[in-house]
Amino acid sequence: MTLPDPSLNSSPETSHAVSPVDEHRHPPDADDLWNESYYFDFVHEDGTVGGWIRLGLYPNRQVAWWTTWIVGTDRSGVCSVRYDTPVPGSDGLVAEDSDIRIELDVIDPLKVFRVAASAPAEVFADPAAVYAGTSGSPVRLDFDLTWSTDGSPYHYLLTTRYEIPCLVAGTVRIDNEILTIRGQGQRDHSWGVRDWWAFGWCWSSARLNDGTRVHIADIRMPGFPVAFGYVQSPGVSGDGGSCDTVTVLSVTEDLGAHGFPTSARIELGCGDQAGALVIDVTPIAYGPVLFRNDDGRTTRFPRALVRYVVEDGRQGYGWIEWNQPD
Repeated sequence: MTLPDPSLNSSPETSHAVSPVDEHRHPPDADDLWNESYYFDFVHEDGTVGGWIRLGLYPNRQVAWWTTWIVGTDRSGVCSVRYDTPVPGSDGLVAEDSDIRIELDVIDPLKVFRVAASAPAEVFADPAAVYAGTSGSPVRLDFDLTWSTDGSPYHYLLTTRYEIPCLVAGTVRIDNEILTIRGQGQRDHSWGVRDWWAFGWCWSSARLNDGTRVHIADIRMPGFPVAFGYVQSPGVSGDGGSCDTVTVLSVTEDLGAHGFPTSARIELGCGDQAGALVIDVTPIAYGPVLFRNDDGRTTRFPRALVRYVVEDGRQGYGWIEWNQPD
């Protein structure tokens, strides 16, 4: 994550506004690690299955990173990863070669976004096997999913990135198994220099059972901690809801084997309501990846489908991730 000019979007009225034109690609600067990232995740309505998808474009390296997991309760995870997918030309959003095709389609900017893909994948009974480079059982992964905005798009301060809470529908096919998805999720889009190996973070997004959307990003830079996030009440799409910016944030986690967090607690506040929301986080299934830079640096990236329980009794599902540089 890059942290450029802090005056970006500094007007109180527009500090978190997102421009529809930013849904599309942006011209890169000359930095080797300049990246344009499209992120998507989803959870089926009963919490039994979910997935995350990322296409990261590195035009100065002439590669695209493709990382995807489908996970759930009582099922092995399915992982599709490629770090040498061709970068789409010009302003295109279709990455493909002989055995993979990823199509991102901005159907209605800031409202509807479709992702369709067909790629080789592997099945892992133990998700930590990807850290060791162990191969799983080969399968074919295909999906066609649509993210429809369910709240307000939210632009970070200090960095070129925005998040959008969504409802998600479509299909996932794993060889001959077809999963019909109807649930919720999050998508985000960022562009700039992304050095995965420089510092850690914790990112999370949730939908509670009363329709409240919660998103946080705890950026763990030594000597310069940064927090982003929002709490959006039901109806924020134009039916009387509200969107409050997170101003105080604390995230703690208990680490288990392989650095997988086994539980976490999020305490956040908006405005002068420090600690107003306390959420316990319990992982349901993990979908991790290992990122290795050309200079040998590595970072472990455990992502997890999780259950959230708020101190006031509300519950929900979503995704959480940690970046854990060596």
